Amino acid sequence: MKLFGIKNVLIACGLSFIALTSCSDMLETESDQYIFADGENLTDPTDTLYSMVGILNKLQAVADRTVILGEVRGDLVQLTPFASTELQEVSIWEVGTDNKYNRPRDYYAIINNCNYFLAHADTALKNNRGEHIFLKEYAAVKAVRAWTYLQLGLVYGRVPFVARPLTSMEVKEDEFPLYDLEQICRYFISDLTPYVNTDMPGYGSIGSVDSRLCYFPIHLLLGELNLWVGNYRQAALSYYHYISSRGGTNTAWPLATRSVNWMPGEATYTRYADSWSLASFSTSSEAFTATGELVTMIPGDSVVSSPYYSELPDLWNTTTSNEGYYSLTPSVAMQALSRTQIYCNQTTDGEAYYAPNNLPAQRAGDLRLMSVWDRATRPSGGSDADRPLTQEILKFSTPHVHLWRCGMVYLRLAEAVNRAGFPQFAYNLLATGVNNHVMDSLQRAYPQDSVWLDQFDFPNTAYVLRSESPTGYTTLGVHSRGCGYTELNQSYPMPVGTLDEQIQAVEDLIIDECALELAFEGHRFYDLMRVALRRSDPSYLATRVAARLGQDVPSGITVDLTDTQNWYLKMP
Repeated sequence: MKLFGIKNVLIACGLSFIALTSCSDMLETESDQYIFADGENLTDPTDTLYSMVGILNKLQAVADRTVILGEVRGDLVQLTPFASTELQEVSIWEVGTDNKYNRPRDYYAIINNCNYFLAHADTALKNNRGEHIFLKEYAAVKAVRAWTYLQLGLVYGRVPFVARPLTSMEVKEDEFPLYDLEQICRYFISDLTPYVNTDMPGYGSIGSVDSRLCYFPIHLLLGELNLWVGNYRQAALSYYHYISSRGGTNTAWPLATRSVNWMPGEATYTRYADSWSLASFSTSSEAFTATGELVTMIPGDSVVSSPYYSELPDLWNTTTSNEGYYSLTPSVAMQALSRTQIYCNQTTDGEAYYAPNNLPAQRAGDLRLMSVWDRATRPSGGSDADRPLTQEILKFSTPHVHLWRCGMVYLRLAEAVNRAGFPQFAYNLLATGVNNHVMDSLQRAYPQDSVWLDQFDFPNTAYVLRSESPTGYTTLGVHSRGCGYTELNQSYPMPVGTLDEQIQAVEDLIIDECALELAFEGHRFYDLMRVALRRSDPSYLATRVAARLGQDVPSGITVDLTDTQNWYLKMP
């Protein structure tokens, strides 16, 4: 089989394998200095920094499209009339091979850099303390390669699989097999597992960026890979192992108290407290701490003229660069989902009471959309009455692209344990939070699996529930981040029925929660895809995407999304 002109895809992206840059130039992607090793090993300790930074630079080329392809094809985003033709093509699933969001060569440039490093790094080399000099970087590069291949599989379905560096145009196209998403996942589960306990490289700050936020933690990657292939128990343990080792061995990483709440006693429902959005999406969130929200981001170039300057702030926000003509906005479906949530508050006597159901649209229901989406009046002056309202989406307020964070990890854990057969565990993660008191009750609820559940240790002193200490709690259910006291909310009960019915109903709650918590961050289409494939029900995805503009509004999508082959871009 002819493999999509692979020598052009892999080689025409450039023979620049490892970018050689200084620390201060981490975000400079135009450098013409590269290493052409011609078979020589990387043996100098300084190679670790230069090579790693070069690979991280390459990720900038795919950062924006990771978000765009994951959101514009989903149900939470709609285009404004000012969106480009290329965004319009993405939105209606008619992405041509000349569309700038359809450039697999950028992914293969990352992969080829990784393959080159993995083939040439001298992993036996030790320093005078007997420590392997390249081991941390070796594991980090394997993780970058695995994440990049996972993106390729999600976007294209089946892709040429290349595991060795290509240094020549003399490539036989039939040398490389086509791997589908399951094959990619299973390959990298085996590839990464030996390095699961390897620490990340320690470079401190590179420029203004904490380097610890630039890596893909292997525990989380293994969670993602196992979740996609249906190894739910292993996926759950992988997510848990990251939670319990985020700050070092046997440490805690609770969901914390980050939330958006109406002020106590608020009668007009105009004043609220927000400790969620600033901790998750502002510049201050981009400092690594053991209990911080952010896990992984791709640093953006701060120079507007750079080819790797992120366009996301201009696509989502009113800026001087776009003169107010932003391209993306929350969809009708996203607004409806947020508005129809029921916000539960608590009286001074500990009783539940609920926000009115007749609040203005942007203040009704879940508060997370309101906290990150600000719309104002049209700019004053001028004669263009068609200019849109000014808009700010706080999730795109920095030049860096955030990929993974704490809320996502807990939602993935919930998805995994639910499909592993523990819907009550998953529901607790949504509604109350978990600690060892909860785990003890789960072991009683699932006695036949108590040994497996015993592997999850959430110390009561570190994971304090709000129901246990209203003023000293440290963790919440994810739903409480935007909907108040979910543990008291009678409209958010644990589903009843058979085990299979509970699993499916809780999964629906999780997918809705993914929208409320992770909207616009690049996950939505793939979340829908994963559940649709799991249920062998393509309409699960197709129905939601078709309704992004409202049930009775034509979506403009002419592609049959009940055919799973149409979910993937066609590779040039």
